[in-house]
Amino acid sequence: MEPDLLSILVPLYNEEEYIGEILRRILAAPLPEGLRREIIVVDDGSTDDSARIAEEFAGRHEGVVRVFRQPRNLGKGAAIRRAVREARGAYCIIQDADLEYDPRDYPSVLEPLLSGAADAVFGSRFATHARRRVLYFWHSVANRLLTTLANVAADLNLTDVETCYKAFRTSLLRSIPIRSNRFGFEPEITIKLAKRQARIFEVPISYEGRTYEDGKKVGLRDAFEAVWVIFRNWFTADLYADSGGEILDAFSVTPRFNRWMADTIRPYCGRRILEIGAGMGNLTRQLARRRERYVATDIDLEHLSRLEKRLRHHVNLETAVCDLSRAEDFVPFTRQMDTAVCLNVLEHVEDDLAALRNLHSVLERGGRAIILVPEGQRIYGKLDEVLGHYRRYSRESLRERLEQAGFTVERIFGFNRISRPAWYLSGKLLRRSRISRLQLRLFDWTVWLWRRLDAHIPWKPVSIVAVARRED
Repeated sequence: MEPDLLSILVPLYNEEEYIGEILRRILAAPLPEGLRREIIVVDDGSTDDSARIAEEFAGRHEGVVRVFRQPRNLGKGAAIRRAVREARGAYCIIQDADLEYDPRDYPSVLEPLLSGAADAVFGSRFATHARRRVLYFWHSVANRLLTTLANVAADLNLTDVETCYKAFRTSLLRSIPIRSNRFGFEPEITIKLAKRQARIFEVPISYEGRTYEDGKKVGLRDAFEAVWVIFRNWFTADLYADSGGEILDAFSVTPRFNRWMADTIRPYCGRRILEIGAGMGNLTRQLARRRERYVATDIDLEHLSRLEKRLRHHVNLETAVCDLSRAEDFVPFTRQMDTAVCLNVLEHVEDDLAALRNLHSVLERGGRAIILVPEGQRIYGKLDEVLGHYRRYSRESLRERLEQAGFTVERIFGFNRISRPAWYLSGKLLRRSRISRLQLRLFDWTVWLWRRLDAHIPWKPVSIVAVARRED
């Protein structure tokens, strides 16, 4: 994605009277300094001349305006879903193809995004200091009721969920699965943003709504659909487009398990820690307290953004993009840390020897690497595939790799034996690709028992932990 590019997403359906004028207004709209624009029009099966007019406009503005056609009329949500796939900009904003919303509001809507304060910005027609056309009372009542219901589901205090003007970091929007094909997109994306703990801002915008005689398309059916979408997303956790992110998010509801893992490795941690693969901060929040310096790293910017929000009160916390397979990402930390924590990451790297050498490079003399990996290639299954595991380890293979990388191994021990039968059943025999949040919650409630019995369970563990030291 291009960091200085704004993608303006225009869902289009039977707007031949307005599409040419709104495209002209979009092109003429002011943008914050240094920001370029691209306009992505998705025609949603129009039966009038809308698509032809848009394509003619694109021909006159090649490289700036692009037009895509849906095979049939699927709805606004489906059109936005397609536009997001085609977007090349680091930021995107939704612009309806009528003249109700004024593109001159772009700078105020985009400012919280560009400043880094927000992940998403809603332009409110009700919390407004700008002008707005006064229209239907009952339409306003329905809008406020839907906003209130969505706020209850999302635990937010927005004033206008149904607004068209929603701006996002494109990478965030792409990472969220959009299931609603029609106007249910509005509450769906709102609730999912809230559950992803995105930073949502609201700014006032001007609004010149049109009447049904003018061609307004939202009706009673859409209101009922929106209610259904709110309830569906209220009680589900369909938050990530990829299964790996979904599984990581599922583990955010297991605080007792995360505490068990943190308590297991805490005795080996020093004052200056580099954590590899911090994800959403499930372990970071347990380990970062009372450290001189804590650097949480990941390769996923969306995970780091969520982590930063969850742990913004930790003044000793830094975040960085760091790929365990890239030696250059470790250069800024060379010999600066007394601890490198790498939990459930090494198995994701094809060249694990090079990865361990990268960990070795950040440690001062006497510094420790604490590495947790899945145990036992015999139980490698579908869950491992979904999570992107190249392998599972034995104690012998992990020790050999660590010594080849220059470490002295202090000890290797098992962790979490109780979960091995369930992992084998779900991933190996049943070949399931997801972990149930309900099952994880139930397991988490009983962790107090399993952590006391773990050492006495006779079978092998799900994971093994290695503590290794740099001697030179």
